[in-house]
Amino acid sequence: MARSRKGRGISLPWEQRGVWARQVLAGPRWKVALLVLLLLLGAWGVARAAMDQAHLRETRAAIAEVHRAIESFRADLGRCPRSTQELVDPPRPGRGYLREIPTDGWGRRLWVRCPGRDDPAGADVVSAGPSGSFFVDDNVM
Repeated sequence: MARSRKGRGISLPWEQRGVWARQVLAGPRWKVALLVLLLLLGAWGVARAAMDQAHLRETRAAIAEVHRAIESFRADLGRCPRSTQELVDPPRPGRGYLREIPTDGWGRRLWVRCPGRDDPAGADVVSAGPSGSFFVDDNVM
C-alpha cells in the first residue's frame, strides 16, 4: 500500500523551507506583495528625503547665526574670534554672541575660519554635511 504525499504524512525539514514564501508568491498574491514592498520603499525614500531637507535647513540657519555672531564680535572688538568658544564666552563680559557652541543639523560642530580665505572682511563657516567628512563633496557653506 503506497502512501500519497499530498495527505498529512511525514514531511522532512527541507521540504518545509520557504513554504510561506511559496504561498505568498503563488497565484495573484505576488503582485500584492510586490506592491506592498514598493509602497514601503517609496514611503521610506520620501521620509528620508524630508529628513535630509530638515537637517539642511537647520544647518543653513546655524551657519547664518554664526556669521551674524562673528560680524557682531568683529564690530565690537575689532578682530576675529580666535575660536567658536570665544563667541560663547567673549573676552569682555556682559555680552555673549552665541548661547552654545554651534552645531549643524546632524549634531556635529561647525568649522569656522576668520578671516575668510576669499574675503578677509568676512568669515568661512562650513558644515561637513551628511557624510560628516570634509573630504567628501557634500559640505554645506
